[in-house]
Amino acid sequence: MAGVRDNQGQYVFGLDIGTRSIVGTVGYQAGGQFHVVAQRIKEHETRAMLDGQIHDIAKVGETIAFVKKQLEEDISRSLTEVCIAAAGRVLRTVTTHVEQTFEAEQEITDEEIYNLSMVGIEQAYEEFQSTEQSDMKFYCVGYTPMRYYMNGYQIGNLSGHKAKTIGADIIATFLPDDVVDGLYKSVEHAGLHVTNLTLEPIAAIQVAIPERFRLLNLALVDVGAGTSDISITRDGAIVAYGMIPVAGDALTNVIVQNCLVDFDMAEHIKRGATEGGEITFTDIMGLPQTIDSETVLESLDSTIDHMTELVAEEIKRLNGDKPVSAVFVVGGGGMIPGYTEKLSAKLGLLKERVAIRGEDVMKDIVFDTDARKDSLMVTPIGICLSYYAQSNNFIFVSFNGERLKLYDNGRLSVSDAAIQVAVPNEDLFPKRGHALTFNVNGKSRIVRGTEGEAAVITINGDPADLYTQIHSGDIIELTPSTIGEPAQMELSGLPELASPLRVGINGKIVELPRTADVNGTTVPAFTQIKSGDDIIVRNYYTVQEIAKLLDLPLGGQIKVNDTKAVATTRVYEDFTVELDLKSGGTSFQDLPEDDGSYQDMKDAAAQRAEEEAGRTDPDASEGGDDASEASGSARTKDSEGGAASKASSGTVDGTSGEPTTLTLTVNGRPVTLTGKAEYVFVDVFDFIDFDLNSGKKKIVTRCNGATAQYMEPLKAGDVIEIYWED
Repeated sequence: MAGVRDNQGQYVFGLDIGTRSIVGTVGYQAGGQFHVVAQRIKEHETRAMLDGQIHDIAKVGETIAFVKKQLEEDISRSLTEVCIAAAGRVLRTVTTHVEQTFEAEQEITDEEIYNLSMVGIEQAYEEFQSTEQSDMKFYCVGYTPMRYYMNGYQIGNLSGHKAKTIGADIIATFLPDDVVDGLYKSVEHAGLHVTNLTLEPIAAIQVAIPERFRLLNLALVDVGAGTSDISITRDGAIVAYGMIPVAGDALTNVIVQNCLVDFDMAEHIKRGATEGGEITFTDIMGLPQTIDSETVLESLDSTIDHMTELVAEEIKRLNGDKPVSAVFVVGGGGMIPGYTEKLSAKLGLLKERVAIRGEDVMKDIVFDTDARKDSLMVTPIGICLSYYAQSNNFIFVSFNGERLKLYDNGRLSVSDAAIQVAVPNEDLFPKRGHALTFNVNGKSRIVRGTEGEAAVITINGDPADLYTQIHSGDIIELTPSTIGEPAQMELSGLPELASPLRVGINGKIVELPRTADVNGTTVPAFTQIKSGDDIIVRNYYTVQEIAKLLDLPLGGQIKVNDTKAVATTRVYEDFTVELDLKSGGTSFQDLPEDDGSYQDMKDAAAQRAEEEAGRTDPDASEGGDDASEASGSARTKDSEGGAASKASSGTVDGTSGEPTTLTLTVNGRPVTLTGKAEYVFVDVFDFIDFDLNSGKKKIVTRCNGATAQYMEPLKAGDVIEIYWED
């Protein structure tokens, strides 16, 4: 029946699965009227249902199949989809307000209205779940928009209007899973698929109380066999639903006891009592008996009184502890003589204000077949009409072998099924291997692990993803995602170690590989970084370290930047070193321009850095440009053993004494040097922010207007200029 709403004239099949009987109706809507083309009734042969609850799924399914077959013969076509209604057993209701705001004012279509209702249902369900204390699982079986709002103002119908904000007051009804599940399984047993599920009072009110009457404060009571379902209207909307588990079967049970007959014979006697006169029957002893209608009704008087008392109390409760203006009664159980009179008395209403509704409310129903037109048929026809009003169907799918029931909002996808079975997010999306977290020059850095494989999803054996639409009967298989490899990185992979340290040694420019201390210890570049490591990238060598790296002797005089120095003197970028090689060892002039050792290290580091580039999260790292800049800058000397280290090791020329402070003017700003007894020009770099690795050709150093040497002594008040010259 797909497309029934869009193509009027196609048949709608509705089933009223009652406690006592099953009523099947087939019809179509055209020209504002609903046409009934076929109708069949079949009573249960056993007590397969009690109080609106299915007790024997197979027996109920067989009765449904019988009704289905008769209707198929009547209309000469097969029926595969059906609309059904649930009785209000253990009914819960939630009233909620929902709004939707658009980016700009737009014309409201039926789709927007439908989406608004769906959001309202989901919101109502969340509210219901937060307050429900029982362990039972509930499903939404019906909803009714009570009022619509456009830009904050109440309006009767949103369709066609232009608005930026739309809203609605929605009343949603919920029933336990076992009630809904029993209905679905019985229908499936008969070879049918549920295309719409509603609540019996919602279905009944479609016929019994037209919209033009809903401005009044009215009650509709659908008295079935097992339950009496109640709905209340006011201010143009349905405002409440309720139920009591007492109805026509309570009367039948009294007759069973008084007349010593089985349930079916008691039903025969009850129906006869509504018609008047004498009733003949056979008791359980096989003896023929006769009883008059008045005697039967007298035996039922106290039970009717109890039933109407319960209904009146529920009506008042739903209506704010006050009676309604009038009551309409439908259903076979309410046809017993005396029911409406007693109910009017309990509510304090004139007896004319409580009436049975039947053929008089079916003016918009066209009967193309010889069908009953009494109050018993109000709900079956309303079930068909509910199909056009709303679609709140459930579908069943298989998810990794588990049978799921999902509320069908028309846009169900694999993700909805995954949420239903609580699949963890980490099983849906690729999982990264463990990250590597460490510090470089005092700044936190993270290298992420590799991504694993995403979850593998199939629907009926075909590849799918989380957003693939699903339908009833689909078989969904999901293989969880995998975790990637943990992050790994060698020290040489740090970008701070990629560029060499260039110094002049005995007139030759030598590129020295940069080094780093890990947790206070200098380690090789191929060392694997571990989580929690504290890495300090050094931007200097000592004279002794240079000599050792180049295998040069340290005999004789040492000069750094033309100033006397010692083995522990630090050598920074573009410094010059002069070593006396006459005392023995290899002559520096005989060394090759590039012995390849540094280039090999640089190539290996570049390759590893490229491999790790895809695993480094730039957003999570505070390295980046700042870290690269810091590799050749004097401003990180404190973390690299700068001023503090120099203070502990004495002056550059090896002298020692009590630490003093010295205030100078550097590039127009006062700078105070601390931690040493004496200071030379190069010490200034430990206290200023100056990039020694800018890549320009020449650094200019001036002291008191004259060119300054790096090892030139300083005194208080000196005016110093340091800058790069292109």
